[in-house]
Amino acid sequence: VEQILSEFRLNKEGLREVMKRMQFEMDRGLRLETHKEASVKMLPTYVCSTPEGSEVGDFLALDLGGTNFRVMLVKVGEDEERRWKVETKNQMYSIPEDAMTGTAEMLFDYIAECISDFLGKHHIKHKKLPLGFTFSFPVRHEDIDKGILLNWTKGFKASGAEGNNIVGLLRDAVKRRGDFEMDVVAMVNDTVATMISCYYEDHSCEVGMIVGTGCNACYMEEMRTVELVEGEEGRMCVNTEWGAFGANGELEEFRLEYDRVVDESSINPGQQLYEKLISGKYMGELVRLVLIKLVNEGLLFNGEASEPLKTRGGFETRFVSQVESDSGDRKQIYNILSTLGVLPSELDCDM
Repeated sequence: VEQILSEFRLNKEGLREVMKRMQFEMDRGLRLETHKEASVKMLPTYVCSTPEGSEVGDFLALDLGGTNFRVMLVKVGEDEERRWKVETKNQMYSIPEDAMTGTAEMLFDYIAECISDFLGKHHIKHKKLPLGFTFSFPVRHEDIDKGILLNWTKGFKASGAEGNNIVGLLRDAVKRRGDFEMDVVAMVNDTVATMISCYYEDHSCEVGMIVGTGCNACYMEEMRTVELVEGEEGRMCVNTEWGAFGANGELEEFRLEYDRVVDESSINPGQQLYEKLISGKYMGELVRLVLIKLVNEGLLFNGEASEPLKTRGGFETRFVSQVESDSGDRKQIYNILSTLGVLPSELDCDM
């Protein structure tokens, strides 16, 4: 078992090599002449500053980045001691599979339906509020409120969206409904939204990182090094899109047999390879493949796997978190394995 699991441990030398290769691709992504070939795209966001205190009022926020979609009402003001105060009310909506993999019109009509439902519940349909849209997919920004979707990731495949302005698709869907109005003032990546919201707590924050369904990071960069945008003065937030790192073969010797199976059976083989090594969307499946390997070697469950365990996607990522948070009595581990049709021994649970 130790021998099988040891493959997942990178030594410092290996980690430094990954760092060096990522730095190289980041530099290529920033430069105009090498941007197209770079696996880390370093996309300009047109966010050129962090909050400075004048942001006061009611705002709507949308967050689309995984299988759940969130609508939020944000009230920004000052408390009694004249400090920033942010109050939020939000609701989560689950995105149906047919909306994720159907057409862009279906997806954005569903999003508009969710917004309408939220506004109705909070009795604010009559208000035209400024709206910020957190959209956590690779986008080439042409302005702060205009961005072209480069490619879907994380299981989304809605046709007619790639190559189009996402804010335009949202505005069109709202127009089709006709029961409310909104003013889309900005579209940002979730890493950018994370960095900016953290800035309210800590004014030295200049990096945003997401390790969730996917994995990505952004940071404030000097304008003179962002060659995709004209101008030398000031700074701009850059969305690295580092989940795609590895597209030029940089991770080949670090990818294990399980990583290759996960990639080959995904809806976007050969893409988002770094993300597939570490993010939540793929974690459960990686663990399932390792468990199957241990079963086949006769090291787990008396060498017998249940049907659910043999099924792709049968071991969910949330099970990984639940196993990790087991209190030590192994009850949680036992219950998870039981739901998968496995009757584990005490030794199985310990393993």
